[in-house]
Amino acid sequence: QVQLVESGGGLVQAGGSLRLSCAASGSIFSINRMAWYRQGPGKERDLVAHITKAGITYYSDSAKGRFTISRDNAKNTVYLQMNSLKPEDTAVYYCNALLITASQYWGQGTQVTVSS
Repeated sequence: QVQLVESGGGLVQAGGSLRLSCAASGSIFSINRMAWYRQGPGKERDLVAHITKAGITYYSDSAKGRFTISRDNAKNTVYLQMNSLKPEDTAVYYCNALLITASQYWGQGTQVTVSS
């Protein structure tokens, strides 16, 4: 099993920045990919960005050019740096771990609110 704990959400004005953190513990050696998803009010949960074990990154169209996913292997932590935030980025952001067994684990979510 893998435990994920997110932090770093909050209230920010449009154009501002936030950095989300996701600390992983447990069977971290079996993690194949770490990702950030978000779920806005009344919307489905969507993939924002991911980073594979090999370091390959992916960004959704809405995240490209503004968000950066990175990791610190020594701290077993994945980050999502979010710049130039927009009100439409308001959502609960979830950390996700995909294991080599195809099992998935989720964090509890952290609220990001961007005011106009």
